[in-house]
Amino acid sequence: MTSITPTDSASCLCCSGKPYADCCQPLHNGEQHALTAEQLMRSRYSAFATNNPDYLLATWDTSTRPKSVDCDLDNVQWQQLEIIETKKGTQADNKGVVHFKAYHTLNGKQQVLNEISRFVKKSSHWYYLDGTVKSIQNQNQNTNTGKNAPCSCGSGKKYKRCCGKT
Repeated sequence: MTSITPTDSASCLCCSGKPYADCCQPLHNGEQHALTAEQLMRSRYSAFATNNPDYLLATWDTSTRPKSVDCDLDNVQWQQLEIIETKKGTQADNKGVVHFKAYHTLNGKQQVLNEISRFVKKSSHWYYLDGTVKSIQNQNQNTNTGKNAPCSCGSGKKYKRCCGKT
């Protein structure tokens, strides 16, 4: 298994627009805890992308936690996280729902995971409870007519600046 460690100044893999050092790194290092369900969702996405199963297990509610998590980066490359909607999940709540799309390449094929995840807060810490996968779709690469065309993942970026990065 390969591990990816973003530099402190690099943009966080969760697509927040913040540097990794100011976003998910303090959560991954245990220096801070997520304040909202969305923040935990973003940090868990980054944990998948950086092959950090220990963080994923630590932030998974014990009632639904598996014995292990496979972040096999040999077959999947996480590219973008898009938060569609959040319900509750604020600092004042004890439950939250985050609907997201995670764009990735699996075995060389572009795909998007569309999931609704549930979160619970216990003893002032947010935990992932479970998720319902709405769909896993292959991205139709035939709609992309070149490196300057809009990326098929829906990011709004050019293909060469998004999923076509080499």
